[in-house]
Parts: sequence; C-alpha cells; structure tokens
Amino acid sequence: MKKSKAFNSASKLTALLCLITLFLTPFVIVNAGERGVLMEFGKVQDRILEEGIHVIIPVVNTVKRLSVRVQKQDISAEASSKDLQDIFTDVALNWHIIPKEVNIIFQQIGDEKDVVDRIINPAIEEVLKAVMAKYTAEELITNRGEVKAEVDNVLTTRLANYHIAVDDISLVHVHFSPEFDQAVEAKQIAEQEAKRAGFVAIKASKEAEANVNLARGQAEAHRLLNETLTPEILQNRALDKWDGKLPVVLGEGKSKFLNLSEFLKTYQ
Repeated sequence: MKKSKAFNSASKLTALLCLITLFLTPFVIVNAGERGVLMEFGKVQDRILEEGIHVIIPVVNTVKRLSVRVQKQDISAEASSKDLQDIFTDVALNWHIIPKEVNIIFQQIGDEKDVVDRIINPAIEEVLKAVMAKYTAEELITNRGEVKAEVDNVLTTRLANYHIAVDDISLVHVHFSPEFDQAVEAKQIAEQEAKRAGFVAIKASKEAEANVNLARGQAEAHRLLNETLTPEILQNRALDKWDGKLPVVLGEGKSKFLNLSEFLKTYQ
C-alpha cells in the first residue's frame, strides 16, 4: 500500500511539473502560412511574429496564430436586376488576411471564422445587390465580364478596409427565375420566326422585282423592234420567205392570184 501511494504521489508530481514546464516554456512556434499575434496580458501588441520559433515571456505573453494562406469561400446570394428580375448567383471568393495587418484584424474582428461570418459573407451579398441593380437581366447575360469586373473592384475595395485581400472572385453560376427563363425562350423563338418571315418576304420581293424587270425588258425589246421595222424591212423579210409562187385566193366560186403588193402584205 505504501509503495502504491508513493507511486501515485510521484505520478501526480510528474504531471504537475510537466504542466508547469509547458506553462512556463518561453518559446512559441509559428507554422508555415501563419502569423502570430503577440499579446501582453491580453493586450494586442504591434509586433507580429513571422514563421519560425520565437522567445516570449511566460505568463506575460500569449500568442494567437492566424492563417495568412489563400482561403476559398463559396456563397449563394440573391439580388434584383434593374428591371426587377430575381437574380440568383453562386460566388467563389479566394481571399487571404494581409500578413502585416493580422494584429489589427484580430483586435478588431477576431479569427478566420469571425472574418468569414461577420465580414466576407455580408460584403459579398451587399456588393452583388448593389452591382446587379445597375443592369437589366438581359445585360447581366450579355455583359457578364463587365459585371464580374465591377463586382471584383467594389468587393476588393470594401474588404481592404477590413485588412482582407481578394485574390480572385468568380461568378460561378448566374441564373434567373423559371418564369424569366420561359420568357427569354419565348422571345428567342419569336425573334427566330420574325427573322424567318422577314427572309421569306425579302425573297418574295426580290422575285417580284425580277419578274417586273423581265417584263419591262421584254416590253422595251418589242418597242425597239417596232421602231426599227420600216415598210422596206418588212418587204425584204417577206421576199426572203417567198418561194416564188403567187398564192391563190378562193372566193365567190372562182380563184384568183394575188398580185405582188397584196402578197407582201400577207407576210408583214
């Protein structure tokens, strides 16, 4: 029993010494991709601990590590367009805490989770609503690059005030209400039918114009032909066609030969 009690006492003493040693360890390690916020009796100091091992004063100093790596935040937000259409946008934001300002952001906002919940998500929603309201639903489709650039610029400026840098923002998916999608589809069908009808009308107009021009050409050819056919030309054409025999005309029970002038009139 005495040995058991002695063993338990020794174990407790060892554990206590380990706790004291850990508590009084004058070193802290800041891992890669982190910065250390140094505090003195809980008060944030100006000094920021870089990656590596640092000497601190036990009890007096404490260190809060914050990640400065690029982090991704996905969020879905709803907004309204200039023409009051409902817009649903899926956003992917890559961001990071500005390393030299980790002490300020920790003092004013908190750790990474606080930054996402209190700053980033509300900022994305507000910026999307402000930018989307400047464009009609159709412009949001046709000018997507311009919309994305404006969202990027406004959000970058806004988050910089909270010591957060924007690495990239993507409008992954922009979609509308089912009613609007149906209206767009109906409009596209109507435009296609209108274009088809216009093409048919133009084709018919061209064909009619061609027929009119053909008729005019034929009329003009006849006119010119009539103007150039003099009596002498007609007589020459008739002689060219004559086989040398005078035609016989029957009438009143007897026949007679046409004279040459009457014959030529028959060929004119």
